[in-house]
Amino acid sequence: MSTILEEQLVLEEISVPGYHRVVRARDAKSGLDAIIAIHDARLSKTALGGTRIYPYASFEDALTDVTRLSRGMTYKSVASECSWAGGKSVIIADPKKDKTEALLTAFAKAINRLEGQYICAEDVGCGPQDIAVIAEHTPYAVGIPHEKSSGNPSPYTAWGVFRGIQAVMHQLFGNDSVRGRTVAIQGLGSVGMILGELLFWHGAKLIVTDIHMDRAEGFAKQFGAKFVEPDAIFEQPCDVFAPCAMGGIINHPTIDRLRCRAIAGAANNQLLTDAEAEELRRLGILYAPDFVINSGGLINVTEETTAEGYNPFNARNKVDKVYDQLRLIFDIARKNGISTLKAVMQLVDYRLQHGIGQRTELIHMHHADKSY
Repeated sequence: MSTILEEQLVLEEISVPGYHRVVRARDAKSGLDAIIAIHDARLSKTALGGTRIYPYASFEDALTDVTRLSRGMTYKSVASECSWAGGKSVIIADPKKDKTEALLTAFAKAINRLEGQYICAEDVGCGPQDIAVIAEHTPYAVGIPHEKSSGNPSPYTAWGVFRGIQAVMHQLFGNDSVRGRTVAIQGLGSVGMILGELLFWHGAKLIVTDIHMDRAEGFAKQFGAKFVEPDAIFEQPCDVFAPCAMGGIINHPTIDRLRCRAIAGAANNQLLTDAEAEELRRLGILYAPDFVINSGGLINVTEETTAEGYNPFNARNKVDKVYDQLRLIFDIARKNGISTLKAVMQLVDYRLQHGIGQRTELIHMHHADKSY
């Protein structure tokens, strides 16, 4: 069966300027159409990043998304000192209708063809149970249940975002407390939901929305939050706007509608372009660069690849440092009169150019105890 599958699997190299490697993987029988992008491999020969399953309108849309995401992963990985190459993958499919075992198996076979250049993890539309299926056919997967694994990284991502919001509070108000502060959360998926609960227990006032309105209304009822329609979230008066859904939502039309003092959330690629960071600086809206504040999941799964195997205490303590990283970035930006995005990109570019944090440790895939 696997031999037939391998024969139908076609990998095609796509040339994208400035990217280490971009590969399209197609398999006619399972319907797989996927792209794996590796952005910058100066600090490591191995990329690690999530697999997004999403019904893109076109191949071009998918390519735009995966290249943006993998570039973000370079910055996230270097800023968080995980030192992976910047990698990401997308599968063009509706996760509710098209996600089959055959599709995930074909994708695993495609990863194997890259011979360790890319390790996958969960992302939008691809949960731990899907990664578990993929891991049946490839050793190059993290975030799956086994004795040296971390399982679902969402709680760690959410904790990092919470610590990031505390850093924002310190910058705005001189102390870390969220008590009595208003946070507007866009998207109550696996990360947004946990973030909302953390904020509730620490005394914040919440405004929430989600494209699945019943989910947001249920959360609002349970935690005394204000529920608004998805499009209305932008103009809610709040201290922090926390995007926790899809990317590109901070753009010129939406910036004009914002009534927040800061943006700090879990979504990847929140800014449509880098220019929006300068616009936010000009308006006096503090921006916590997304690839720093949402790096908790990456930090967590990176712990799985150490020689000792996963240790939740080490993971938690490293995710805690998101707070310090953001304080440093805010300081650099303030002292130099530049946007927070420019501050962190200068920091990352310096590390890349000088090979600071180059990965020298062997990568251990602890569940790889069978032949694939």
